[in-house]
Amino acid sequence: MNRTQKRMMIFLIPFIIFALLMVMFFNRLGKPTDIVVTTSMNKPLPAFSLSLLSDPNRIMTNDNLPKTPFLMNVWGSWCPTCKVEHPFLMELHAQGVPMVGMNYKDELADALGYLNQYKDPFLYSVQDLDGKYGLSLGLTGAPETFVVDGNGVVYKHITGEIHEGNWTASIKPCMDALANPQANQIQRTQACQ
Repeated sequence: MNRTQKRMMIFLIPFIIFALLMVMFFNRLGKPTDIVVTTSMNKPLPAFSLSLLSDPNRIMTNDNLPKTPFLMNVWGSWCPTCKVEHPFLMELHAQGVPMVGMNYKDELADALGYLNQYKDPFLYSVQDLDGKYGLSLGLTGAPETFVVDGNGVVYKHITGEIHEGNWTASIKPCMDALANPQANQIQRTQACQ
């Protein structure tokens, strides 16, 4: 191998590795994940005091959470899978599914621009700029969604995108069980596994 060929190989190999990594990344985009995170399940949401995204001077706490079952969706304008998930969140919003957004490690202007561009499916969004609240929830990234009952207890933690498949198969049955006043604790837990 002559000198020119060696130089070409030095530049070509990293390019090929980068291209393969990009193909793998975009191939996974929008696909469901098999990760099940249980650190926050069957526990109350950790206490929070976070700025309201639409009015950073207003502080939201657990007291502001809905008193009926709801989804807490963790999102960011920087998150490509959040953009893939967003149209389905808009469908859920149109169906009347209550959702609270948690904007994760995002700049205020970027987050507001994202909601302005793609529309806002949330009752409201809080901002976790430094990511500390996300850590207390056991986040692995974004998007992630928590199914929470009217008392603020987490029953399900979904990593990755919410889509028609996991909504129908596991998330909606969990929310229905939590909304059913006749369901006992065992039935709720089983419906949310």
